[in-house]
Amino acid sequence: MTVIGIDDTDSRTAGMCTTYLAARIADRLAADWALQRRVLVRLNPAVEHKTRGNAALAIHTDAPVDAAREVVRDELPLAETDDPRTNPGVVLTSESAAEIPEAVGDFARDAVRDFHDVADARALIDRLEYDTLEAGNGRGLIGALAALGAWRAFDEWTYEHISYREVDRRGTPREVDAESVFAAAEAGYPDAWDTVDRGEEELVCVPHAPGPILHGIRGDAPHVVREVAAGIESEPIERTSLFVTNQGTDAHLREGAVETVRDGRAYRVTGTVTEPPETREGGHVFLTVAGKDGEDLPCAAFEPTKRFRDRVRALRVGDRVTICGEVGDGTLKLEKFAVRDLVETERVTPTCPDCGRTMESAGRGQGYRCRDCGTTAAGKAEREIDRDLEAGWYEVPTCARRHIAKPLVRGGFDAPVHPER
Repeated sequence: MTVIGIDDTDSRTAGMCTTYLAARIADRLAADWALQRRVLVRLNPAVEHKTRGNAALAIHTDAPVDAAREVVRDELPLAETDDPRTNPGVVLTSESAAEIPEAVGDFARDAVRDFHDVADARALIDRLEYDTLEAGNGRGLIGALAALGAWRAFDEWTYEHISYREVDRRGTPREVDAESVFAAAEAGYPDAWDTVDRGEEELVCVPHAPGPILHGIRGDAPHVVREVAAGIESEPIERTSLFVTNQGTDAHLREGAVETVRDGRAYRVTGTVTEPPETREGGHVFLTVAGKDGEDLPCAAFEPTKRFRDRVRALRVGDRVTICGEVGDGTLKLEKFAVRDLVETERVTPTCPDCGRTMESAGRGQGYRCRDCGTTAAGKAEREIDRDLEAGWYEVPTCARRHIAKPLVRGGFDAPVHPER
């Protein structure tokens, strides 16, 4: 048994894709040896040196380590090493996925929820005497080792079926029939999710960035994502690959408190709205949530979250909420939130029961009176507020969702859900 971890072979500007390299390696190995699975792991989305989705890959195979190493060595030149930010790393072990040490599982968890540097990876690799290949400064060893330990680290998995473009078509506009994508997405929903955004009329499964991917279908079962992909009419496809993945699982979120959040990590925290939502330049919406000790945490729903901002704008001071998202520069970037308790009444100047006019203050501590009728009231009255929100979870639309964030339609949440499509 051999497990291969691979990371950092693509480029923000030149394209390529580590999933494609992994698919090629896996296909070659599968021609001669049994292949258990291909694993796509999304790491901490706040990492500075990531390309786009911060993915690392693992291949679980019966191929001997030496044979696997030779295949990897043959394919690794596909990496975009002309980009100085691309620093490929590969880690190989003759252990089975179940035999990976707990220390590597811990490393993988931290890579998804925290940070490592290359020295951390090298120290653990050296201690365990793992085989490696690398280029540049070897930063890819971090993700490669994390991918190696991911099967040990996490229990919840989903699937992605990726279709790749023919080589001579790459760099040209993708030819995908939109109507067929929407029809296939409808047929597969809710078991296949984040395929399209109906509100924005966007093909979410079709990337815009340069690279070999034509489309990627995500869902809860292999047969579902395959069927959705098969229903899409498009240009010819070079190859496909089915990955087991932590996408759509919220694996990046850690339980936290307003008082203890730190930049560069993603949290699920509960608090009370203390400053009302404010729309600022660019269409970004900000509000403030306070924890049980009264410490404030600024929160933001940025313009790309589109209609989600209307949900945020509907919050009021006093609402109790659970908020989820990455913290950066002291601000939590909202991915989803749950309404726990809504403020449903407000204190207002009373109206006269006889004439219906608004009463006036009768003086400090003397209540209110109607100037015309002479009727009085001891204090302010309570009035029900017409709220546009209900208890439960709200999320960013599909077009704004991070790969690793869990869509509400997948279920398993602790309150009613209001999914976006």
